[in-house]
Amino acid sequence: MAAARAVRMTEEAGTASLFDRVGSFLRDHRLDPTPANYAFAYHLIASPKGPVARAVEALTESGVRISQSDVDAMNLDVQAQERPDAAKKADGLVARTQMQVEGFADMVTAMRVETEGFGRDLAASAAAMTLSTDLGKGEALAASQIARITATMIARVRTAEAQLETATREASELREKLEEARDNARRDPLTELPNRRAFEEAFTVQAAAGETLCIAVCDVDHFKSVNDRFGHAVGDRVLKAIGEALSQSCPGHLVARYGGEEFAILFSGVTVDAARALMETARTTVSTKRYRLRETDAPLGEITFSAGLTCAENTERLGTAFHRADRLLYAAKSAGRNRLRIG
Repeated sequence: MAAARAVRMTEEAGTASLFDRVGSFLRDHRLDPTPANYAFAYHLIASPKGPVARAVEALTESGVRISQSDVDAMNLDVQAQERPDAAKKADGLVARTQMQVEGFADMVTAMRVETEGFGRDLAASAAAMTLSTDLGKGEALAASQIARITATMIARVRTAEAQLETATREASELREKLEEARDNARRDPLTELPNRRAFEEAFTVQAAAGETLCIAVCDVDHFKSVNDRFGHAVGDRVLKAIGEALSQSCPGHLVARYGGEEFAILFSGVTVDAARALMETARTTVSTKRYRLRETDAPLGEITFSAGLTCAENTERLGTAFHRADRLLYAAKSAGRNRLRIG
């Protein structure tokens, strides 16, 4: 009993010590005590030799505190390493369901072809029996009965064909809805751009294929003041306008709304100089446009964005490259906003 109590006290002391260290880390770096930040600090302290801990050590070795944006970027790696990805499981379920639906549709189509052929053969046999005149009386009676049975079978085949046609149509509609659901899960409902999930999946697929990839991270300058002065409906229209400008300026590349007022662009198969030219075009397009309120035609004021651009190295994780682009973004903001930083 005493031994068990001693073990329990030791465990409680260890838990308290870990809890205190997590709290101290958040206080030292002036991070809000949110669940995500607690989880990040716990992972960092519980795995002091892990890649995230090494990244934090490199950032803070000169006495600099890490920022919330640093934590958010590095959390990409933590989530990729640890979380049981429910979204991927759901994707797997949808994919399996879609395969089953497609298999069912193929089976129904094959059955329709077979029943149509069977129906034609039965109809031809019945017609031949009815028209035959060289049969004896007994044979004619038997043929009449066979023709009647055959006609009944034909009617049943026609009914089965109609039911199979309905099933085929329903399977096709279900397949289309599954495709729509999978697409919606990767699309931002406001801007109709790909979302963060689609961006991360595209990076993984293209990196595995050996593509040359560059990442740009953009953030609308002074967006909070737009919402405060004009309301969220106007803020939403600003986000849509910037999403359209980025998409038009970067054709052939993935433009995603990453979250809030932040956008991310995945450039594939181009040099950093080519990506820079496209980003500068987008930045100029947005900053030179004169935005007005739809209701009153009053000027909205200058709308700009800042951005960071970097190229991902071979085998580099998304979290690492994204974090570098994000730091360049904040360097652009610190330098006066409405500019692009490359690194």
